[in-house]
Amino acid sequence: MAIDKFLVEASHIMMFARSIGDDNPIYYDEDHKSESGSEGIIAPPTFAQSSAQFDPDYFLRPKTGGVGWFGSGKEPTGLKPSGSGGGGGGGAAAGLHAEQHFEYHLPLKAGDVLSATTKPGNAWEKESKRAGKLKFSESVTEYRNQNGDLVITATGVGVQTERPVDS
Repeated sequence: MAIDKFLVEASHIMMFARSIGDDNPIYYDEDHKSESGSEGIIAPPTFAQSSAQFDPDYFLRPKTGGVGWFGSGKEPTGLKPSGSGGGGGGGAAAGLHAEQHFEYHLPLKAGDVLSATTKPGNAWEKESKRAGKLKFSESVTEYRNQNGDLVITATGVGVQTERPVDS
């Protein structure tokens, strides 16, 4: 994440929860107490990923002014995939997103101000009959609140294929 701070706003939590179809009152009613005893508005489990939309350089964020970006369709903006197998956009963005894990250390609450640090995690390889060698790599992001407390550890797993898979 290329931004220094990400303010967790109650309205963003509510809109995120609505977008995933979750009407749990813990996401919009500050007087509601969760089953775990948390009070106030807390964020849904994958909410921290939305912090990427505040990063102007996030490779999946749409660009304006005719600037190409790596979207979700086949060459949606004229960018040609680079590198090997499924995906494109160059650099770390090339390849496929295979998994995402979120480990919560504290509840993420409205009013928290998160900062994030991302570092590489484990890497491994596996053979595939259809795509050749698969290269897996982790990216680990630690989200800390305004007090410096670790709130969430998010681990993303990407995979690059040796060759494209014919459909």
